[in-house]
Order: sequence, then C-alpha cells, then structure tokens
Amino acid sequence: MGLAATAAASAAYAGDISVAPGELKAIGSIDPRFQSYNIEMVEVTGGRFWRPYPRAGRAFDQRDRYSLRTPINLSNRRLRMLAAALAPAYVRVSGTWANATFFNDAETVPAKPPAGFNSVLSRDQWHGVIDFARAVDAEIVTSFAISPGSRDGDGVWKPDQAQRLLDFTHSLGSHIAAAELMNEPTLAATNGAPSGYDAKAYGRDFRVFREWMQRAAPQTLIVGPGSAGDAPSSSGPGITTRDLLAASGPGVDRFSYHHYNTVSPRCGGRDDPAQALSEEWLARTDVTLATYRSLRDAFEPGKPIWLTETADTACGGSRWDKSFLDTFRYVDQLGRLAKAGVQVVMHNTLAASDYGLLDEGTFRPRPNYWAALLWHRLMGTIVLDAGAAAAPGLHLYAHCHPAMRGAVSVLAVNISRRTPHALTAPGPAERYTLDAARLQGASVRLNGKTLALNAGDELPRLAPRATQAGAIRLAPETITFLVFPNAANPACQ
Repeated sequence: MGLAATAAASAAYAGDISVAPGELKAIGSIDPRFQSYNIEMVEVTGGRFWRPYPRAGRAFDQRDRYSLRTPINLSNRRLRMLAAALAPAYVRVSGTWANATFFNDAETVPAKPPAGFNSVLSRDQWHGVIDFARAVDAEIVTSFAISPGSRDGDGVWKPDQAQRLLDFTHSLGSHIAAAELMNEPTLAATNGAPSGYDAKAYGRDFRVFREWMQRAAPQTLIVGPGSAGDAPSSSGPGITTRDLLAASGPGVDRFSYHHYNTVSPRCGGRDDPAQALSEEWLARTDVTLATYRSLRDAFEPGKPIWLTETADTACGGSRWDKSFLDTFRYVDQLGRLAKAGVQVVMHNTLAASDYGLLDEGTFRPRPNYWAALLWHRLMGTIVLDAGAAAAPGLHLYAHCHPAMRGAVSVLAVNISRRTPHALTAPGPAERYTLDAARLQGASVRLNGKTLALNAGDELPRLAPRATQAGAIRLAPETITFLVFPNAANPACQ
C-alpha cells in the first residue's frame, strides 16, 4: 500500500493522508553520491563571474553582468567542514569558463593566457582542487578546454592540454572520476568554441576524446553530452542534442544534461518569486528530464542519467534563490529525480553567486544547505514508492533511511500558501520541519529554532521532535522529513 487520501476530509485540513511506511515498495536506487555540487572553473582560477545584484529597487544592467572575482579559498576550514558534511559527493569543476581555460603545467604562471585561451589554471590551483576533494570525500568531475588554442591546424581538438591535466593529477596520487569533453556543447556559439562550431565538429572531436580517454584513463567515466537549452520539441535554435548524438555515435558511460527552470535577470530573465510554489514551476524539471531521457533511450539506451548542473535560475541565480523560497524547489527536485531514476544531481554551485548552497563571502550556510544536510542524513539510496500525488499542494517522497535498518524516511513538501494537511502515521516518528518567518528571508528554522553555526563554528545538532502514532499536522509553506525507525520495511533491511 502506498500513500493515499482517506475517503473523508477533515474539517481542520484539506484532507487526511495515511502512510504505511513498512509497506512501501522499493522502486529503484540512486548513486551514493547522488547529492553533489559544482565549483565553477572560474572560481578556481579567478576571473569575471556573475556580478552581484544592486540594492533592492535598482534595475540590473545586462551590459555589465560580470565582475572580477579572486580565486576561491578551497583550504578554508568552514568551507571544508560544510562540504565534508555532505560527503560522499562528486565535485564538478567545469562550467562555461572551463571551455577556454589553459592548464599551465609549469612552475611559472604566464601573465596572460596563450592565444586561443581566455584564462589560466595553475598547478597550485589544481593542486588545491585535489586537496579539497580529498579532505571532503568528493570525487572530481571535470571537462576540458575546447577553444581555438586546443586545436591543430585543421581545427581538430587535441588532447594535449587534457593529458597534461591528467598527468599532473596522477602525479599527486589522485584521479579524475568522470569527465565531459566540454561544457554545454548545444550552446557552443557562446561557450568558447571556434566560430562556426557545429554538430559535425562536435562528433569529430568527441570521437578523438573517447579514443584518448579509453587509452589514457580507462577508469575515468566518460560523461556526456552535458547539454542545455533543448526545447521539448527538439526543434530549438542552435545545435540540438539530437544532432550532437547522431554525429558522435554512442560511447558515454553516463548520459548527462543540464537544467535550470529559467535564466536570471542577468541574462534577460524575469525575477518572479510568485511562481516559486506553483505546480508548473516545480514540474519543469520533469519536462526537461523527459526530453533528455527520450534522447538517452534513442542513442545511449540503458546508460545511467546524471544531471551535472542545475539550480533554480541560470546566470548566477535570481535574487530569491538564496532564500528559503527556493528550498521547496531544491528538495522537491531531488525527490522527483530520485524517484525517476536519475543517479546524480549536481547543484550549481557550492559557494558562488546567488544560487550557492553557501554564501560566497562568508561560506555560511543558506537555507538550501540546511535542506541538503537533512536530505543527506535522512534519505538513503533505496527509493520507495510513495504513490501518486497525495493531495493538491502536498508532495510526498520516501526512501529507506541511510543508517537504520528497516527504517523509512518520508519527505512531505507542502507548497500550499494557506492550506494545512494531516499525515496519519501508524507508529511513532522523528520529525524535522523546516519553515521560515519570511519565505524570501535568508534564515530557516528547524522545528521552530533558527538554524545557524554554533559558537565554535561547527554545525548545530539537528534534533528531531518526537511524534506519536496518529495525525501529524503539515502547516502551509513547510518542508517536513519524517523518520519511522520502527517501520521494519523489508526493502530497507
């Protein structure tokens, strides 16, 4: 038996929903590093990244969308502590800027990048990435330069730069777990690729990449194509993923794509928080997955799907992406994609711009980080069938608990702005409810207590509230994790 509405509606709630956690059936599993994150290559090298928004009430000038950033301090104690709390994970060091980044395999760093590149990655900076990954139990995922400087006289991609990065990584006793040829080939015209780059050129380059990878790093997963921007009809402008896959032929180990619900005002989008709790907004992740799943089925059948870059809003995030309002989208997306069988979801970013899990200046947690931490601690790799939509405005997801045998964790997301719901449980549960005094505020409460690092700059104890068998009230605009330690679910043994 799944989750289902009872026949009679309660006078106090929109409807009573019952759950039998011990009887929920397993429907799949996810990678232990399912919940992962990006650190943009431009964060590592330093450079021009998305400019912070001006003060409230002032318009954003799209002609001046970037500002100069110094390299991220990957040795920062707080950053490492917070990243390690989400381990194990993948850390993807890529992004648009990686497509034209020169790896300088020498002690002396050039004053400017060589011709055909836009930025320089030093040995020390990449060493910092490796040290960070080791310290926080994160496997490295990356992509390589494909700009004019990485090509031979005929314009064909050469693996020279990629080989140097690989050799240096191995010299430090490390490895690259997975690699994409390039970031977002569907947007090659604005992504650092040579002028006129098309699907045929990508297919040629991918075959070179695949042959080199199989020879130089056979243990590294080949991931691709890492597309973004395809219309559901597959007839969008520019290079389509269908054309890329037809030109390259099969050969990936993991099928990857990118998804953002929209673009931020930095790139001409609208900053509209009113839609954040709508069914249409949250379902956009399903629409994009359906597009890429069909392409996976046609060209790379059976290959696991990775979402290697995602957030609410591309181009650095909207003004409210750092608030509790976006946390509904964040956890609901994790629930949807895990249920749909997506194996890895890499949030963009860990700690840069408005969509970062952490504030880029202080590395203090934002609301999405606290939700990520709860997901990590409570939602295991075995996905259970929570049934169809339980009630209008209430989304339910269920997993085996990652640590307690037989235990089940249920995630209840109430996106209703005014309507409470009641979840009837047959036994005791541990409750973790997130809410906020202001949806667009920077703070979040757990069971009524504001979450923050403690005086010792460590994570606070995330204490549950005990509930007994019977009706559990789910207030409007709340996110609740319920752990049923005595479920004795056979799938969770």
